[in-house]
Amino acid sequence: MIPFGTTPDGRAAHLFTLRNAQGVSADITDYGATVVRLFAPDRQGRLADVTLGFDRLDDYVARSPYFGCVIGRVGNRIAHGRFSLHGKSYTLALNNTPGGIPCHLHGGLRAFDKAVWRAEPFTRAGEAGLRLHHRSPDGEEGYPGNVEVVVTYTLTTDNALRIDYEAITDQPTPINLTNHAYFNLAGEGAGDVLGHMLTIHARDYTPVNAGLIPLGHVAPLAGTPLDFSTPHPIGERINVPHEQLQLAGGYDHNYVITHAPGQPNALAPAATVVDPASGRIMKVLTTEPGMQFYTGNFLDGSFPAKLGHVYQHRHGFCLETQHFPDSPNQPAFPSVIVAPGETLRSTTVYRFDVC
Repeated sequence: MIPFGTTPDGRAAHLFTLRNAQGVSADITDYGATVVRLFAPDRQGRLADVTLGFDRLDDYVARSPYFGCVIGRVGNRIAHGRFSLHGKSYTLALNNTPGGIPCHLHGGLRAFDKAVWRAEPFTRAGEAGLRLHHRSPDGEEGYPGNVEVVVTYTLTTDNALRIDYEAITDQPTPINLTNHAYFNLAGEGAGDVLGHMLTIHARDYTPVNAGLIPLGHVAPLAGTPLDFSTPHPIGERINVPHEQLQLAGGYDHNYVITHAPGQPNALAPAATVVDPASGRIMKVLTTEPGMQFYTGNFLDGSFPAKLGHVYQHRHGFCLETQHFPDSPNQPAFPSVIVAPGETLRSTTVYRFDVC
């Protein structure tokens, strides 16, 4: 553990390093439970940091587009910043305006990504980990109930970063947790990700309106440029004149992950990404029903990134495992409501290999 700076309101942040015997390592800060760096080898064994981010805490505080952080209390968008629960209406912070339409995004203005979490390093069976705790008080950002959250990062012996989420509450409340890492398997700062080969294990997705809010139903991917059920370069069809791509300015869509029959909560393959140049492979597995595929459409070269790099348009991609966007307002979607006495549990694994 080393110091990572101090927030404007005087909270000290720290940086923790997890490392395995193969040389894979992850630097994680207790500010936002954020993955700052993640080093993985290429086919020659050369290590590179494959996540976008900053070198300084000040930049995470000032203007991060959610680089590497844990998102909550509810990840993704909630239409008009409103939902009803058990006959009571709740109004949330409005902090996003896609298509000029205001919505609530990623938990609000001062959400889980802005908290300093209580961190506990551990080792177990030769694996290094970091357990992070956060308490979200009743009324924070407009949400009901006190929520206790534990996020556990484990760097495994088979070169995976495993993320386990747990949450409990004392009132019924929506909870939808994810990590917002931006990846570039060629190495952060190495250019765009359009040549990465992507497979997503999904047959359906949730189409959106101009405000990037789901329309409330799932639709088949077959025959659309959003279909990655077989490998395609990320950039191969990104500029095809398709309504959904035009609304989002690229890919920014929730995919319905294919789980085995009768095992909706089991760990299942969600995606595989290959960088042909370096040979790095990343496989994503999750217990979640959905995954947001996002192609860095809002990166614009204005971020003072790591090592003096500049992140331009589509220099990173996100695979955010999740429940579906706007679920509190969409009765047909899997529920994100957690009640007292229940424990939310979710797991996502990012596993690295080479070809």
